Amino acid sequence: MNEFLDSTDQKENGPQLRERMARDGYLFIRGLLPTEPLEALRLRFLEIGRQGDWVKEGTPLAEAVANQDGFCVEPEPRYMEIYHRMYCIPEFHYLQHHPRLLEFFGHLLDGPVLPHPRLIARIIFPQREAYTTPPHQDFIPIQGTAETYTAWFPLSTLTPDMGGLKVAVGSHRSGVYEFRPALGAGGLEITDDLSARWVGGSFEQGDVLIFHSMMVHSGVPSSGARLRLSVDARYQRADAPIAPGSLQPHSQPHTWEEIYAEWPDQRLQYYWRDLDLEMKEYDASYHQERDRQALELAAKGDVRTISTLQRIIARDADPKKRQQAAALLASFDVDKV
Repeated sequence: MNEFLDSTDQKENGPQLRERMARDGYLFIRGLLPTEPLEALRLRFLEIGRQGDWVKEGTPLAEAVANQDGFCVEPEPRYMEIYHRMYCIPEFHYLQHHPRLLEFFGHLLDGPVLPHPRLIARIIFPQREAYTTPPHQDFIPIQGTAETYTAWFPLSTLTPDMGGLKVAVGSHRSGVYEFRPALGAGGLEITDDLSARWVGGSFEQGDVLIFHSMMVHSGVPSSGARLRLSVDARYQRADAPIAPGSLQPHSQPHTWEEIYAEWPDQRLQYYWRDLDLEMKEYDASYHQERDRQALELAAKGDVRTISTLQRIIARDADPKKRQQAAALLASFDVDKV
């Protein structure tokens, strides 16, 4: 697999950034963020994780050694309970608005920058390769404008055994790919073979990978002993359309009122409400198709449907569909996957 093209020396060159993004679908910037706030947030996340049995007792907190007995994934209630406590930390949300990120996206977008309120943290357990984030496109859950960009960055330096993220160069130019249900974040994976296009590389604390919403990307398996903590922050021009879901918290079903309840001040609370945003209706057909496939395949015993079934149970508005998904999920031995 080839290495990321390093665009660090062009980080203030808007025309060059836009040209590379249009061509490749991604930009890799070394040291874009300072390490101090990343490390402080990492340790706060790990402390909450230890309280939730995600970090092995008797090990130094900073080493982030995973407790495999505490393994769980989104959207399982155990995961969402601990994740919500992390989500309420104001410094997590402040990080998305760091001046270095806003300045960078000002150059890339050549216009007013809107960070999506729906910030995401990823806590990945090691030695759970089946749940490695599969190849997918962010446009399906984000929508609004396709010209939305994810800034992905780990909260620590990633050793080789911790994996990371890889992208399929140029894959953002082919629209929405065919997909099927899969384990891992999002519950779906594209079916096209893009193996010849993958690029990746090492991440130091402070490095940021930025990619287009149509860009096919995938997690790299974590085979060591440590939890991998990373952030997905999304940005677009403030004058482009946005879907309603991007203004909601990721720690469903909690509300912004709950998240803001213990913040020391009102800085950045509801910042998007002061903007004249163009709302665009969310197209639910992609997830409806994913769910249709999952219910059909689950009835045939396909364990790759587990993550989708869990999402139906946790989030679908149709009680009959939730009941059907729960019955199918009960037929699997989830702990053995």
